[in-house]
Amino acid sequence: MFFRSSSRARRYYQRGFRLRSNTLVILFVFFLIGLFLHYGGRTEPVVAFWNDIKSLVGIKSSRRVSEQNPYKAPEPTTEAESDNTDTEASDDRSMLEKAKSEGKTAGGIPGGNSRKTLFDFEKAVDFTLPAFQPTDEIIRHDGYTLRYREDYEQADWVSYPLLEDEILGDAERKNEQFQPDPLVETGSALSSDYSRSGYDRGHLAPAGDFKFSKQMMKQTFYMSNISPQVPDFNRGIWKRLEEQVRVWALRDKGLYVVTGPVLRPGLPTIGRKNQIAVPEYYYKVLLYCNNPDIRMIAFLLKNEESDGSLKQFVVTVDEVEKRTGIDFFPKIPDKMEQQLESTRPSQMVANWFSL
Repeated sequence: MFFRSSSRARRYYQRGFRLRSNTLVILFVFFLIGLFLHYGGRTEPVVAFWNDIKSLVGIKSSRRVSEQNPYKAPEPTTEAESDNTDTEASDDRSMLEKAKSEGKTAGGIPGGNSRKTLFDFEKAVDFTLPAFQPTDEIIRHDGYTLRYREDYEQADWVSYPLLEDEILGDAERKNEQFQPDPLVETGSALSSDYSRSGYDRGHLAPAGDFKFSKQMMKQTFYMSNISPQVPDFNRGIWKRLEEQVRVWALRDKGLYVVTGPVLRPGLPTIGRKNQIAVPEYYYKVLLYCNNPDIRMIAFLLKNEESDGSLKQFVVTVDEVEKRTGIDFFPKIPDKMEQQLESTRPSQMVANWFSL
């Protein structure tokens, strides 16, 4: 009798064990299906998954960048921006006030003439814009102009003059919202295309370059001016470059800026409604003019975190044109343009960083 009871109990136990095992397997399968539905369709689902895990367990990045993300809208549909405006504004003011206190004027010469003399070619219509075709989708906003590339759902260049009196304005980016660009006839990307992608909504023309006008700053949040950037890139080396450009604009009484991603076929994409290419590199091309003085500098940065000096990312303008297929400042006389665009990086560093 005892043995029969033991055998029956063992069978009940084994049956219960199998039932529990089957239940765990079913739950695990549903868990995997849930993960696929949540992260599926992303170019780098592991990046997004790992970012979520880090946020759950409280792992912080080893990079010394802002813990807050001013480029990421709350998920899933609320587009009010999470902002670290006070920190960013403080960083900008400290750098800019330091440059201003040095008493440097145009060309970096203390006590020099603060008024700039234009070259004749600077007076040409659309002088600041790269070369473009009549069929290109050129979008003109109050503070900047861009060429929108529908195949990549972003601009391949954004161009604007950056003047010294535009940098230290009172406009703040707090509570600004990312919006589709109403001027893009083919329809721009949506903010929701970036949701849970693992990438920041990275500005091309930064909001900090338009502090003199609330309206112009608001327009920098159009999705035509946004590109997918690795978080530590966007909040690290890219942010440092943006701040350096503002310091130079104050020092030199204004610059011309052209910036954008390096777009090419075959790039990975994010987004469900729109397929947004994820660039591997970004560039900035800067031009300073004060007749007869003129100089250029170009930067080419990989879309990844970096502790490197900005100087190590200086390249010839020719190199950026080769990578992008874009002809920068085509209205400069050919001989002068060729000389500027072929200037060695070491000479550019001396021309810009040593003033």
